[in-house]
Amino acid sequence: MLQPPRSGLNPLSDDAFKLSRWKTAETLIVLDALGDAQPSLSTAWKQLDGKTWRFELRAGVKFHDGTPLTAEQVAASLTAAASAKPRPRILDGVQLSVRTDGGDAVVVSTQTDDPLVPQRLSSPQLSILAASAYKPGGVVSPISAGTGPYVLASAEGTTSATLNRFADYWGEKAASSGVDVQYVPDGTARAAALRTGTADVVEAIPVGQVAQIKADLIHEVPMPRTNTLYLNTKTGAFADPSVRAAARTSIDRAAIVEHAYEGRADIAEGLLGPALHWAAQERQNATYIESLKKRAQAAPAGGRRIKLGTFTDRAELPEVAVQLEQQLEAAGFIVEQVVREYQHIESDALAGKFDAFILSRATVLDSGDPVAYMFSDFSCTGSFNISQFCDAEVDAALGRAASIPPGPERRSAIAAAEALILSKDAAVPLLHERVIQGESTGIRHVERDPRERALITSKTGIVG
Repeated sequence: MLQPPRSGLNPLSDDAFKLSRWKTAETLIVLDALGDAQPSLSTAWKQLDGKTWRFELRAGVKFHDGTPLTAEQVAASLTAAASAKPRPRILDGVQLSVRTDGGDAVVVSTQTDDPLVPQRLSSPQLSILAASAYKPGGVVSPISAGTGPYVLASAEGTTSATLNRFADYWGEKAASSGVDVQYVPDGTARAAALRTGTADVVEAIPVGQVAQIKADLIHEVPMPRTNTLYLNTKTGAFADPSVRAAARTSIDRAAIVEHAYEGRADIAEGLLGPALHWAAQERQNATYIESLKKRAQAAPAGGRRIKLGTFTDRAELPEVAVQLEQQLEAAGFIVEQVVREYQHIESDALAGKFDAFILSRATVLDSGDPVAYMFSDFSCTGSFNISQFCDAEVDAALGRAASIPPGPERRSAIAAAEALILSKDAAVPLLHERVIQGESTGIRHVERDPRERALITSKTGIVG
């Protein structure tokens, strides 16, 4: 695996995604490829009113410590997450309470209407754990406390972890007797482990290492992550929509993909990429196309000076900045480039101190839904509004999308909001990233999950 645990595998932190990828901790709900809710530890659910949902629990489920899954423990587990400090990211801005409803159901309530409650409960940070996981002082340990087909038997800090098959799993029993996990932050070392056969599954092979590995060991997975050029719509050269249009029309996305990513990325057609299977189809409807026709006409750059920023933490971004500088200068802009570590540049970017800023941005957060990302980046009150963008029409479109239950109508509303944002040239999507996953030819049924929630499953096993 790429990164060691940051919080001792505390499931209320981002370490929860490791537990999910190992199939040791489970949630009430899982998401399908479209982001729609599907059964897991809950087999059925119903919205009682705008703020209240009832979830029926799967019968016969045991925790890894031998205790049964009960409504009381599900309520306790979710309540612990809702009251944690810091709270799980999926509950930002959400006041959630849980109570039992008999012995086989829980009722989940929110302070405001929330059509995404089932999707929120799919977040690995809301995994259901046994009472034994919750220690004094707010410590949460997932060792022998989940419900998945694998038991987390031991965790050796930032070095390794060991998982064993759980004989009493409620679903399909694990094909493998266990999983040995090692954390290897060095990309060259991960690639070598795949190449030499010392690892069966390897996360995140660096692009620069791919040429040294047999092609049948490499699998590219599209990510819900877009490399985007944010343009400052409030001050400076790009306060003028026609100058923003000039920047957009000067950019050669294909050249950036080829030079900075060695062709291993997807040219962006919108903010949402191929990891969201429905996005491309939504762009074919007439309303979407008409919105894009309202873009401003490009004006000559005329020697306008702009400050272009990005950060070094993602290795490709400085190269993207070089490519963009060349393309913008060819269009007549005079470009000053600023590149720093992210921790030293984020505050300036959010304060609008750049005319343009390149960011690799996750477009679906823990709910599997892009509305929260769009609100954060493009609404008047957005907390991550690098473009300093505020438009009443866009805010209304985002509000409409947020109010619609998950499904086809919500997806169409999200696409309509995307089209409006693009029509204002507040941001220029450049490319959609992929992660390169390594798998030996001796392993089968490894999950290739754009959301990075699944990797090892019950079916994963050695060939033969």
